[in-house]
Amino acid sequence: MKDARARTWRLSAILLLAGVAVSIIAGVFHAESHDANDHVASFTAYAESGVWTAVHLGQFIGMALVCAGLVALWPAVDIQRHAVSWTARFGVLSAAAALALYAALQAVDGVALKQAVDAWAAAPEPEKAARFATAEGIRWLEWGMRSYQNFLLGTALVLLGVVVAAARDVSRIIGYLMALSGLAYLVQGWIIGASGFSAANTLPTLVGIVAILAWTVWLLVSALRMKEAAPAGHMG
Repeated sequence: MKDARARTWRLSAILLLAGVAVSIIAGVFHAESHDANDHVASFTAYAESGVWTAVHLGQFIGMALVCAGLVALWPAVDIQRHAVSWTARFGVLSAAAALALYAALQAVDGVALKQAVDAWAAAPEPEKAARFATAEGIRWLEWGMRSYQNFLLGTALVLLGVVVAAARDVSRIIGYLMALSGLAYLVQGWIIGASGFSAANTLPTLVGIVAILAWTVWLLVSALRMKEAAPAGHMG
């Protein structure tokens, strides 16, 4: 049993760190404008991007790995005898829902928005206003979906952070950092829902990135150092 739990901790940690790494690498190639809420500048940058759809597929793969890693924490922690077993269950459900909503979000952002901004950029002048309004409507839909996806992911991180902090296998600080990154996502969700991709989101985004990098690396190091049970009959 101890062997299986150690291996599950390692699987979870590898999935989580791999997901964060893939998301960051994909994000490097994401087309940006100086102000993401300046839709003319943003849509122009998006229309000029030749890797837009591939970048968003990469981001989805990263999120899928992260959510798989969060779900894998459930069997890693001995929740059958744990006082926070229901917290773990709700955390896993939140992670699964966050992934489903992220898939829909990337379909809107990575596919629909790209088609809309391409049509706007290529449209003759008399049609540009209507094409721009269509693209802007999709952008606002993206705000709403990203806002609620952040709420769900933040909830999953807070709940599972509580579970990890209560576990005895790794440092409680890892759980605290997980919860901190979750709180950062909750704040991001509120800001995006209220004002889109505004400058107010810079600080919580930075806190979330730093916290999630710290705890995923720490978790992997801790998992790799876990000792498995000695084989039966081992005397050394």
